[in-house]
Amino acid sequence: MHKLDEQIRILDFPEMGDERGNLVVIEGGIAVPFDVKRIFYIYGSDTTIRRGCHSNLRSEFVLVNVAGTSKVLVDNGEEKRIISLDKPRMGLYIKNNVWKEMYDFSEDSVLLVLSNEHYDASEYIRSYEDYLARLKEAPEKA
Repeated sequence: MHKLDEQIRILDFPEMGDERGNLVVIEGGIAVPFDVKRIFYIYGSDTTIRRGCHSNLRSEFVLVNVAGTSKVLVDNGEEKRIISLDKPRMGLYIKNNVWKEMYDFSEDSVLLVLSNEHYDASEYIRSYEDYLARLKEAPEKA
């Protein structure tokens, strides 16, 4: 089994600003460790909503709260960690085969998500029990 520190990483994107305001640059293959194939964002959630609640067989993600704040629970079956996304220049890189749950969204939260894969429902593991069972069957793939 991998250590969680090998499966997630906090990214600090360069912020270029002047008297006109701030500009954060996120380039696929440079600022994020993959070529970006899909971009989506989550907004309009509140503190009672949990999003994600899945693992992916192939997809990797970078999560950035470009407005507001949220929290992300990451879990590899042995270790769990909660990351607070509270700066628009901060990203959370999550490798494949890591369980993730996004929650505690501020009212103004806009959570931007970048992925290395196009959407494919068949690569999602949406049951935590199935996720843990898969890890026991094939820990080398996790």
